[in-house]
Formats: sequence, structure tokens, C-alpha cells
Amino acid sequence: MSTRRVLLTGAGGFVGAVLARRLLEEGCEVHVLLRPGSDSWRLREIQDAFTAHEADLREPLSVRAVVAAAAADWVFHLAAHGAYSWQTDARGIIESNVLGTLNLLDACAERGFEAFVHAGSSSEYGFKDHAPREEEAPEPNSDYAVAKVAATMLCRQRAVLHDLHIATLRLYSVYGPWEDPRRLVPRLVAHALCGRMPPLVDPDTARDFVHVDDVCDAFLLAARTRVAGSSAIYNVGSGAQTSLRAAVEVVSRRFGLRDEPRWGSHEARAWDTSVWVANPEKIERELGWRAHRGLERGIAELADWLLCHPELHGRYGCAGASDA
Repeated sequence: MSTRRVLLTGAGGFVGAVLARRLLEEGCEVHVLLRPGSDSWRLREIQDAFTAHEADLREPLSVRAVVAAAAADWVFHLAAHGAYSWQTDARGIIESNVLGTLNLLDACAERGFEAFVHAGSSSEYGFKDHAPREEEAPEPNSDYAVAKVAATMLCRQRAVLHDLHIATLRLYSVYGPWEDPRRLVPRLVAHALCGRMPPLVDPDTARDFVHVDDVCDAFLLAARTRVAGSSAIYNVGSGAQTSLRAAVEVVSRRFGLRDEPRWGSHEARAWDTSVWVANPEKIERELGWRAHRGLERGIAELADWLLCHPELHGRYGCAGASDA
């Protein structure tokens, strides 16, 4: 791959931090847009390898200045607010995801770019009793889902209106190194390394787990590949539904745990459901992407990663609330 200048928002977050590393490995000149005052602990070990810019996506002049300075060929927009159960401010969710995306789109369109890839969410579909296709009407059931639908539609409208290469990846249950310690998979692994189980919700709660390295593959393919006549919205998931019970069984088997799961010992989230699975046929057909890492392999690699990063053991320790 030839050297490209890249602008990445949300680099301080889980997927963004892993994508930043991948882009550096690919030889890209990486510029990251960070929210003022954000905690960038995931980026400390690579902070000398990229150019950091501080700006609030809700402020158009600041965004325009960063876009001009980065002069990026590729733009990866991963900044978001509201994906976690503890982020509940409706106004902040709408402003960050909708207004922030609008400001970035307009600034990038004004300057020009080769590709713009936006991180959408599987939550845009709402509750479904099947694996939804990208063409199905969204039925968002949370403030965050509403905001992500609006951001996706903005991306689609700008792409059609100005004939731009803009793609949205609707991400399912991404997991792996650098994930928030309060989330399910890192909590399961951190507790397992201590020989215990964390508090858990209903065992029938469903996920479509997809490893963050596979997700980064999807971002790169979406930037490299423009499909004529496509709406450029893609589901990014394994296509295999996993219940919480099955995930716990994988962890118990991998670590030889004797501690029994305490089902219902943690409060469920409003959007938890017994059916949540991707239909990845379109992204496989048009971009040639598919998930390669199974959950068992991914969990084993996450445990190895944690053991190799003792400086993070306190952050990923067993204390704190689970977001299962």
C-alpha cells in the first residue's frame, strides 16, 4: 500500500486505538483528532508515531482547521458518544454523533478526500427476530441508535449528492485488546485470570462477537474499495449468534474455572435481547470481507495480551461494575 495521509477520529477509543496501530503498521501518516481533555491511555505507547490534533467535533471552525492541517486522503470517523450504558445524556449523544458527523463531513467534502469511512452501529436496526440486511428500514430503540441512524443517513446523502466515496460500517459486538475494562469480554477474561466469574445478566442475552482485528480489516477494505451503485452501508459481524451462556462456557473451558456463573446478578440493559446477529453477505460479496477469528481463539489471545501488559492489570482488574 502506498503511503497515505489519514485522519482518524475516536482514536482514543477501543476500536480507534487498534485501527491507529494498524494504520501505522500499514505505513500511513496518521493524524488523530482528539476531544479536548479526553483520556488517551490507549495511545500512550504510540503517541510519538502520529500527529495529534485537539478539537471538539461540535465546533465547525475547529473541525475545519484540523481537516485542513491533516490534508488526509482517507478519513476514518469513529468518534461517538452513547454506546456505553453509562452514557445517557440525550443532548450530548445527538450533538456528538449527528452534529459532529455533519461538521466533519462538510469540512472533508470542502477539502476533498479519497475515502471517508464512518463507524455505524448494529443498534440502528433495533430489535429484530432475524439477521437484518442493510436495505431494511432502521427501527432504533435508544437515543444512541437514533443518533447513529441519522449520522449514517447524512453519510449516505452526502455521498449521493456529491458523488463521494463514503461508507458506513454497522459494527456488531466488537471485542479484543484495548476494549473498555467494564465491558463483557474483558471482564470475563480478567475475572477468569483470577479464577472467578463476574456478575452476569440473563444467560440467553445474545451477541454477534467480532474481533477488533477483523473489524480493522473491514475499515481498510472499505477505504480501498468503492463499489459502483452501492449504498455503501455494510454489516460487520461474524454472522454467528452467541448467547451469554455459550460465551461463559467458552471462558470456563479455556481457563478451567470451577466458579459457577451467577445469572441475573447484574442488571440487564434496556437494549439486551435474545436475538442479535449480523447478516454479513453484502460485505463479503462486495468487499471480500469475512470474520476470521472465532470467539475461543479471540478470548485466548485477549488473555495472552493482558498477561503481556502488566502495566494494565490494575485497569483491567476485577474491581468495578460489569457491563455484561
